[in-house]
Amino acid sequence: LIAGVGAYIKYLRPETKIIGVEPEDAAGMAEALRKNRRVVLENVGIFADGVAVKQVGRETFRIAKLCVDDVICVTTDEICAAIKDIFDDTRSIMEPAGALAVAGMKKYVAKKQIEDKTLVVINSGANMNFDRLRHVSERAELGEKREALFAVTIPERPGSFRTFCKTIGKRGITEFNYRYSDDNDAQVFAGVKLVNGLKEKEELLQKLKANDYPVVDMTDNEMAKNHVRYMVGGRFPNVSNEVLYRFQFPERPGALLDFLTRIGKRWNISLFHYRNHGAAYGRVLVGLQTPADERKELVSYMDKLGYRYWEETENPVSYTHLRAHETASFISYAVFCLKRGGGGGGGGGGGGG
Repeated sequence: LIAGVGAYIKYLRPETKIIGVEPEDAAGMAEALRKNRRVVLENVGIFADGVAVKQVGRETFRIAKLCVDDVICVTTDEICAAIKDIFDDTRSIMEPAGALAVAGMKKYVAKKQIEDKTLVVINSGANMNFDRLRHVSERAELGEKREALFAVTIPERPGSFRTFCKTIGKRGITEFNYRYSDDNDAQVFAGVKLVNGLKEKEELLQKLKANDYPVVDMTDNEMAKNHVRYMVGGRFPNVSNEVLYRFQFPERPGALLDFLTRIGKRWNISLFHYRNHGAAYGRVLVGLQTPADERKELVSYMDKLGYRYWEETENPVSYTHLRAHETASFISYAVFCLKRGGGGGGGGGGGGG
């Protein structure tokens, strides 16, 4: 594509710059132009599978050397952000390779501080797997630098969640995961909406550190984004008097802080999961350590909060995934997502799934 377009445009308008775009994990052309020879990549990322090649073609490379002015490489998150941009503008859904040029244009403009120029991108490819949209929606805000992910250690005591949220301020919380570990420290995985991108993220990091919170920036940590954010928690054997409640409240900036303020400090929070999905209502699962003789008082308190709520203490999944068996001496916790499909297995692909 770049060889054909580049050759034609350079013939008609040689002053026009041709900028190639590749994923960072499949940058065969960028590497070839840098070394002035074709290279074979050892590994190639397949998120943008339409451009996932280990070696560029011989004739393609020959023409690219004559016609391509520059190549810029983009991350998976930046590609996801471009897919969202195209959808917001046109209500069209591009595949990752189809949105690649938009991702590259945005990054190139920011890098070169380009103004008052005419830029044209080619959106080529809409072969999007529906299941992949979940991944795209999760990563788009990170690619736009509008979300930051932090691993934060806070004191394990009543009211510490609220204090932490006050430190964050009126910023929107996109995610908040926690499970009781011990009586000293609590490990929290938090997502925060950003208005001013990287500058705001650095300011928030410094504010958390100034308030003596040990914090690790997980925004660019692939393992955290792909796995850890979904694995926070599990069954813990030493949580006593725990009851589980599911809440729903109107979603707006500061809503989570308001919720924690209303919950108060009376009962210790032993489990907390919240994820902002862009819906009108936020949904939270909370574990509260409440002695049996205080349960009626807790229910009365819940009725006065003004939120819709449901008790989930006896939900079967709370026993299988969130609460340990009393006699267990060792807990192994895992979640499996199984996709039904035909063809696998021995015997010539009999049943699958």
